[in-house]
Amino acid sequence: MKPTIKIDYVSDVACPWCAVGLGNLNLAIAQLSDKANFEVHFRPFELNPKMPLGGQDAIEHLTEKYGLTLEQVQANQANIRAKALEAGFEFHPEGRKRVYNTFDAHRLLHWAGQEFGVEKQATLKKELLNTYFCLAVSLDDQENLIAAVTRSGLDKDRAQEVLQNNEFSKEVREEESTYTNAGISSVPSIILNDQYLLQGAQPPESFVNAFKELIQKS
Repeated sequence: MKPTIKIDYVSDVACPWCAVGLGNLNLAIAQLSDKANFEVHFRPFELNPKMPLGGQDAIEHLTEKYGLTLEQVQANQANIRAKALEAGFEFHPEGRKRVYNTFDAHRLLHWAGQEFGVEKQATLKKELLNTYFCLAVSLDDQENLIAAVTRSGLDKDRAQEVLQNNEFSKEVREEESTYTNAGISSVPSIILNDQYLLQGAQPPESFVNAFKELIQKS
């Protein structure tokens, strides 16, 4: 009987390295799917919880937040685009235009996990990342979020209810607090079997090695 490896993927849909890490995680899972079952849960983390409606110009935000020059930001973005492509995400060639608050996206992900299970939650996670990084459209526009829900094969009418009624706000806040109180301050952070922590956009082989260790211990 194959062991089950539980994965808590703490991340934000506005984090480019979270997309890279997720693509690499999926590549690793595909390599070892005959050796173990994998149960991936997406956990919320907001990079910009205080970002007001309308967001901020992405270049302006990155130069201010990290103290980088325009040239450094552009070089970093080119590097991330290349890594993302290797991981299965074709980022928009002009990059994301603005930085947004992502709380509504996290509420939808919580809803998908609660009402449809981890596989549908994973599908929605990928589509939300595609929305922001590949289509490069606004996360403040709920129509873009609903479009991601529709592409995921989920109930768009129910999703609209969730957004309009502020459903799952309390649950998402509690989950965010759980992980920040545990010391997680950067994403992606990947917790294996509630015990082992990997941080950053790990390459596929790092995940494979970690999984093999867990399989041997099971």
